[in-house]
Amino acid sequence: MRRAVAASAMGNCIEWYDFGVFGFMPAVLGAVFFDAATPTENVLGTFAVLAVAFVARPFGGFVFGPLGDRIGRRRVLAATIVLMSGSTFAIGLFPSYQTAGVLTPILVVLARLVQGFSAGGEYGGAATFIAEYAPDRRRGFLGSWLEFGSLGGYLLGAGVVTACTIALGDAAMADWGWRVPFLLAGPLGLVGLYLRTRLEDTPLFAEITAKQQVEASPLKAVLRTQWRPILHLIGYIVLLNIADYVALTYMESYLTTTLGLSGRTPLLVIMAVIVGMMALVGPVGALTDRLGRKPFLYAACAGFLVLPIPAFTLMDAGSTIALVAGLALIALPLTFLLATIPSVLPAMFPTRVRYGAFAIGYNLSTALFAGTAPYIVTKLVASTGDQLVPAYYLMGAALIAAVPIHLLPETAGKPLRALDDDPAPAEPARAR
Repeated sequence: MRRAVAASAMGNCIEWYDFGVFGFMPAVLGAVFFDAATPTENVLGTFAVLAVAFVARPFGGFVFGPLGDRIGRRRVLAATIVLMSGSTFAIGLFPSYQTAGVLTPILVVLARLVQGFSAGGEYGGAATFIAEYAPDRRRGFLGSWLEFGSLGGYLLGAGVVTACTIALGDAAMADWGWRVPFLLAGPLGLVGLYLRTRLEDTPLFAEITAKQQVEASPLKAVLRTQWRPILHLIGYIVLLNIADYVALTYMESYLTTTLGLSGRTPLLVIMAVIVGMMALVGPVGALTDRLGRKPFLYAACAGFLVLPIPAFTLMDAGSTIALVAGLALIALPLTFLLATIPSVLPAMFPTRVRYGAFAIGYNLSTALFAGTAPYIVTKLVASTGDQLVPAYYLMGAALIAAVPIHLLPETAGKPLRALDDDPAPAEPARAR
């Protein structure tokens, strides 16, 4: 079980390491990859490149998800981690715009498309892998370690960028130091590949294989029987996707470019808040096993309805304490979401189509709402001059997600095998 959790979380770590690197030096990367005239245009260029990968994610979900239902979770997850880490590593080898001109952004976009395509099979497979290994009464706690890996990867990416910037200086980072964080993705990928290739496939997949219940055409089965729960999933994780990418990927740019904060304080404060989230995500996951998933989903939704405006107002107050408090107000409801979703989403689908249905629904929502969030929010702040735009965006996402969250059935402690015994497709149940 420990090895299964570690192998699954490592892929999420690598995926979010990439976001940490992009999110913590958008202006530097924009200047390296593009010929922008202003710092804001450099940031927008970097966030546009970041968003490009999300175009490919649904295609990865359609390919890798059903493939995982056909040949097994482990082999597909080994492939996705190689592609993800390899594409991030390759960016560190590319020439700058000043050296190669327009070829540079083309190469970066291609690498990001490969990264997005492979990431389309990563999260759904990793969450499925942990859920199918975990005992039913510990699925919340063990699943939360997947998000511990996400936060750890983002923190690692941010930490490497910060350490390189402090050690090398701004001039060296703009010249060649920006390559170092990307190149470190190579060794991380090898570690993840080692962990994943030393595991057997999940017990639940082994069971349906032994009973000859593996779908001959999982994609057809998903589209025929699971389209309603997939739509439910898409609506539910709108809030997660927007909150994740606004609160993490976009936040460093907001503090430095929009609020004009300087020095290392914004970076260090964000990193400290992420450490706090990592400390909480496991205990919250364990509480969802005891108290249920839905109380924490309701709390997260309510938090994102009432806390964003006070949070962003505090961030602009001009003191470090207020900055920490503002970020914490966003981080707490986000932690509730992160601790809950790895156990909620796999329980929406039967084993024979779980990977495919999860990956397709999750990545369609992610492509529509997550990857575009930093770019849209940056553009709206720049065009309107309203520094509370991110708060409104989070509140709107909470309103959209409130109904799907209410309709989710409570799955804490319930066996995943129960879905396999029901030949009818899973339907969202009304809350009682």
